[in-house]
Amino acid sequence: MIEEIKKYIAEAEAFTATTVEEVEQFRIKILGSKGILKEYFAKFKEVPNEQKKEFGQTINLWKSTAEAKVSSLKDALEDQQATVNQFGDLSRPATPIELGSRHPISLVKNQIIEIFNRIGFNVSEGPEIEDDWHNFTALNLPEYHPARDMQDTFFIQTNPDVLLRTHTSSVQVRYMEDNKPPIRTISPGRVFRNEDISARSHCIFHQVEGLYIDKDVSFADLKQTLLYFTKEMFGKSKIRLRPSYFPFTEPSAEIDIYWGLKTETDYRITKGTGWLEIGGCGMVDPNVLTNCNIDPKEYNGFAFGMGVERIAMLLHQIGDIRMFYENDVRFLEQFKSAL
Repeated sequence: MIEEIKKYIAEAEAFTATTVEEVEQFRIKILGSKGILKEYFAKFKEVPNEQKKEFGQTINLWKSTAEAKVSSLKDALEDQQATVNQFGDLSRPATPIELGSRHPISLVKNQIIEIFNRIGFNVSEGPEIEDDWHNFTALNLPEYHPARDMQDTFFIQTNPDVLLRTHTSSVQVRYMEDNKPPIRTISPGRVFRNEDISARSHCIFHQVEGLYIDKDVSFADLKQTLLYFTKEMFGKSKIRLRPSYFPFTEPSAEIDIYWGLKTETDYRITKGTGWLEIGGCGMVDPNVLTNCNIDPKEYNGFAFGMGVERIAMLLHQIGDIRMFYENDVRFLEQFKSAL
């Protein structure tokens, strides 16, 4: 019988399984209450006295070998099953990764930058937390100037001279301070104004402002630059400039494009006129040039600005500006094709 047990020991050492069920069947066969091992324990009394010691040692080795084999196989197969449950069948093709998309504001901003890059405008950026000089005073808005009321400003409570910029014109001031003419730059960025949030306005929005400073710059240069932009951006070839007021430009004008009256939507967004305002512009006021250490007798130039959200709403027929800031994936996924 000892030789028979040694064969069972060899079988236990060589046993392998691919499922937990196979391991359990092996355990029941050898170690179960009605298993082979119990039958051999029952035969212990039939073993001659001189062989009892060797028989006992051999049958205990069989038991420990079978138990160790069951334990190691079960642990390995359970770990493998846990991995499959966590990651799925590793032999199957991987699940496609959902592609993200750029935000519609970023898409439109990049499109504007690209258009102006083609005619020589570089990109300049500046801080969103600005000081009074760069945001107001240098732009011909001295302290107590009534035009400051045109922009309801977020001031930093601990320092009334520090504020969240109300326009990216502050970037143009910094650029003029650090660079000599000729200057041809656009300043895209986020700005802040203390306004009520509604479908048409928000306290946070984005602007792109342009600046061109050189010798003998005329209002005609400004108009041709804007006409080029509207053709490239909207496919519209008809614009008009209406007299307006901005403290940092003189003369100043509002920029309108002829959107048309072909559809009901055209009537709604243009209020039945066919014309749509997209921004403001004008010739840079000589006081602004002087504040930035540029001689207004030698140089002049023009500036313009437009809201990115307004243009994005026009291009994509979005009726509520708040949708840009709600991070609704259903809304953002619509712009995947615009990458």
